[in-house]
Amino acid sequence: MKFEKYNFAPEIKQNLEKLGFTRPTDIQYKAIPPILKGEDVLAIAQTGTGKTAAFAIPVIEILQGRRVVRREHGIRCVVMVPTHELALQVSEVFEQLGKGTNLQVLGLIGGVDIDPQIEMLRRGVDVLVATPGRMFDLEHRKHIYFDDVEILILDEADHMLELGFINEMHHLITKIPRTRQTLFFSATINERIKDLAYSLVQRAVRIQISPKDPVSKNITHSVEFVEMDDKRYFLERIVKEHPESKILVFVRTKVRAERVCKALERVGISSQTIHGDKNQNQRSSAMNQFKDGTNKILIATDVSARGVDIPNVEYVINYDLPEESENYVHRVGRTGRADKKGLAISFCSKEERKTLKEIESFLTQPITVRNINPEEYEETRDLSADSTHDWQALIAEDEAFQNKKKKKPGKKS
Repeated sequence: MKFEKYNFAPEIKQNLEKLGFTRPTDIQYKAIPPILKGEDVLAIAQTGTGKTAAFAIPVIEILQGRRVVRREHGIRCVVMVPTHELALQVSEVFEQLGKGTNLQVLGLIGGVDIDPQIEMLRRGVDVLVATPGRMFDLEHRKHIYFDDVEILILDEADHMLELGFINEMHHLITKIPRTRQTLFFSATINERIKDLAYSLVQRAVRIQISPKDPVSKNITHSVEFVEMDDKRYFLERIVKEHPESKILVFVRTKVRAERVCKALERVGISSQTIHGDKNQNQRSSAMNQFKDGTNKILIATDVSARGVDIPNVEYVINYDLPEESENYVHRVGRTGRADKKGLAISFCSKEERKTLKEIESFLTQPITVRNINPEEYEETRDLSADSTHDWQALIAEDEAFQNKKKKKPGKKS
């Protein structure tokens, strides 16, 4: 069924056409009807399947159809997301799909000027897309009231639990009217997520798209067994073999991100990093340059790139394997989105073999091993522009960098 056959407002149909949305994806096809009926929905679907539009399209249709008078400090729909980047992306989707409907959308994040946010909240907004930190801060200061909320949406809620926002979520529930509609969207689900979900929804319609295969079939996976200190050589090789490809590199920590960036810089490869120690302007700049192709290589921690829709990422490199098996799904989901093909390559050291088995158990299938013979392994090391570097100087540089980081107050990645 094409979108033109749906009984949407003309403005929404026009926006869908301009954005190239002709037919709904599976998750959109199954989620839109019950949402339009006002039912609670618990939806689990793979990354890259169009989950954001699956709730944004019907919510815009509902809100624009009711045409209520917007009250001061009033909020009609709250969308909770775990990261700044995702908040900006989801609010942009609402703005694009709601163009011409007169709905007011606010992406509420920390790290930016708070005064314009307060002023817009004072006038009232239809859709508030927010990260927990800034939203609860403004609620505590009496700039946000939840009395008028009609719809609550939790996107990537499993990640919010990982970041420790469960108490804030329960606090939010006590503030929002009991008659609200609740929509819960995630790519993965476990017992903690189920407990949270069922505490929020009432007789929810449960939707699962390929629940036994959490990763898109558009993604080709492989793992290379590489020692921890040699990973930079193999990353260099991939980058140089594919100079025009957009490559997203995942590491475990902020320090690792900067270290890998410096290693690439030493061999003449330009890259950027995105993590919790960057201010919002730096993070937005790095993400925008990666999206538009100005920068081809982005090195990220899990938190910073979770759920973000980045066009045309050909390669996802797991430079470090994630500590949580579920994060593998979210990482590799940055490629192979919609109908595009993608490649996910993981570097696995001896120390990470146990983690690899846990990931494969979560996927319920092994990841294809790309065997590297000893000659190829040594050749990759020897051909690196960094192979004759002064290692004592590098060690001293690394120690100085880590000492500098220790002096700064700790933040989440």
